[in-house]
Amino acid sequence: MANVIAVDGPSGAGKSSVSRIVGEKLGYLHVDSGALYRIMTWQCLEEKVDTSDPAAIAAFAANVAIECRPEGGRIAYYVKGEQPGNRIRTPEINAHASQVATVKEVRDRITALLRDMTRYGNLVVEGRDITTAVFPDSPARFYLTASAEARARRRQKEEVEKGIANQSAEDVKKSLLARDAIDSTRKYAPLKKADGALEIDSSDLTLEQVVETVMNALPTEWR
Repeated sequence: MANVIAVDGPSGAGKSSVSRIVGEKLGYLHVDSGALYRIMTWQCLEEKVDTSDPAAIAAFAANVAIECRPEGGRIAYYVKGEQPGNRIRTPEINAHASQVATVKEVRDRITALLRDMTRYGNLVVEGRDITTAVFPDSPARFYLTASAEARARRRQKEEVEKGIANQSAEDVKKSLLARDAIDSTRKYAPLKKADGALEIDSSDLTLEQVVETVMNALPTEWR
């Protein structure tokens, strides 16, 4: 059975960078579960689905075809034969993603996709319910967090580097806090620290220090 390193936490806590590097070090495939919810959101907006209507989202999501392929050390996603790229990383997607992600049918569909990925081999899976709902039995579960200020700085820097920045640091912070509130209070699979997961506050840590902390906490036979 495949090994799964599960990493949860709010936006900007460093999940993607840490998970990607840990995957590279171990030869595990990096899985960005958040991208799947963004893809669902992107497709809803493309097809003019009302993202305030859970029933409409549920009906639409059932028919969104997402192809998952292991390539380049990660699981890549394709929709209609192409990767979405930065089209799922815009402020507009950010503004609607939490609403789409609260829909149970969407979460059930994506949870099934994520669990099926173990057929490709060992994984590092990052998200918001990986340690609690998707892979709750993994012996390697981590909850990454950081101050709102630190997370906002990181997210804005990321947007600048991708050429999609159009918000101030303060606006980015407000957006992150708003999503935190929705994600942590949703009825189904809310964002929270799982019992037994190792919490790592990365506010004052370097990326290398967080990676080292994760690596040192893995089961000995996985390293």
